[in-house]
Amino acid sequence: MEAREPLRELRGALRAVLARVREGEPGEGREPFELPRFWDALGQTFKVTSQEATKLSLAFSGPPLTSAEDCRKLSEDVQNAILAVATVYYWLPKGQGTTLRKMVRDATTEVVEGMIQLTETILSAPLESLSQDQLVSTGGVWEACEQVSNLPRDNQAAVASALAACLGVVKDALEEMEHALVEGQDPYSDIMEDEELGFRGNRDTYWSEADRKLLSSCMGLMKASKACLKKVLGVVKAYGKVDSPEQIAQLDDLADIANEISPSVDELALSMYPPMNQLAVRLNVSICSLHGGLLTWL
Repeated sequence: MEAREPLRELRGALRAVLARVREGEPGEGREPFELPRFWDALGQTFKVTSQEATKLSLAFSGPPLTSAEDCRKLSEDVQNAILAVATVYYWLPKGQGTTLRKMVRDATTEVVEGMIQLTETILSAPLESLSQDQLVSTGGVWEACEQVSNLPRDNQAAVASALAACLGVVKDALEEMEHALVEGQDPYSDIMEDEELGFRGNRDTYWSEADRKLLSSCMGLMKASKACLKKVLGVVKAYGKVDSPEQIAQLDDLADIANEISPSVDELALSMYPPMNQLAVRLNVSICSLHGGLLTWL
């Protein structure tokens, strides 16, 4: 048997685990769920996975050649580590919050994807040759495993994190548009002049007077969205509770709506650049207003 054949089998097994993590549903355990125990177990499985990635990478970093038997053992250890990560992830029930569970799922997915990438890098490299790609892939697994310490520990913290991310997107969109407006009549003033024409020949890079009247309303809506998200974030941080299923579900509702606001504001900002399609802008305004109104109502 070729020495690296177990690695090919490992890659297939890891891809199967990744598919299950992405698509699978949590298992509702018979024993009472204990959040502190879950975090301890998840942290331990991530740590072991990081160690197994190091061992796997070192085994294929230089001579002597790794035997088929050793490769088989290394592959089994990596597979067991990844299965342990996935198993602990499945401990986390939906009742702890869909926002929290999504963040844990994303972290778990990143670890599995990183290990798949490392395996593929080793398989594609010359025998017993440590490439830059292998170093990068190994570091990617380490980084993915280390992020477990930064994950929010309950749904309140998870929703606060999600709201902060949405607020950041809205702030960026607003700042970019404010900067464009400050530049005056031509928001693309940094575009080089046409060598033949001697000027920026595309007049579609200018706002008309009608455009500017609509811009004022759009900017007001973007600022209102920013203020709304900032206020809701403050309320969640100060008063958010996870003592009952109803409280956890309400927090998830806030996160779901906030996750609709940030892309709608971003789309609005993009549609505001010349040449402005006023119909598209008004449609984005309506969508953004709807999401903002729902968040305020909740």
